[in-house]
Amino acid sequence: MAHVKRGVTTHARHKKVLKMAKGYRGRAKDCYRVAIEKVEKGLRYAYRDRRTKKRTIRSLWIQRINAGVREHDMVYSQFINGLILAGITMDRKVMSDLATREPAVFKVLVDQSKAALAKKAA
Repeated sequence: MAHVKRGVTTHARHKKVLKMAKGYRGRAKDCYRVAIEKVEKGLRYAYRDRRTKKRTIRSLWIQRINAGVREHDMVYSQFINGLILAGITMDRKVMSDLATREPAVFKVLVDQSKAALAKKAA
């Protein structure tokens, strides 16, 4: 069997990990042994937080809608219930955008929600 030199492959793998570790502090950016641990941990955080981000963003939309609705003497849960009764299907991302950028249009939604709630109560 011929002698196989593996320096090229190993060097390429080390280089890839150290490139991903750019910006880390201390030996984590220079030393391969430390860098590989830190990079793997960072990749685990990235995987986890790609899922968490979706929850966080939805929560932000709901907070913005709630803030917009409270200006019209209503709360978020009543507003959403009124929209369902009125048969209006609009996602929270769009409603959040309307609440922050188009308050006049958002007020129309709030009025429709209030009317649907009043109709149900009567």
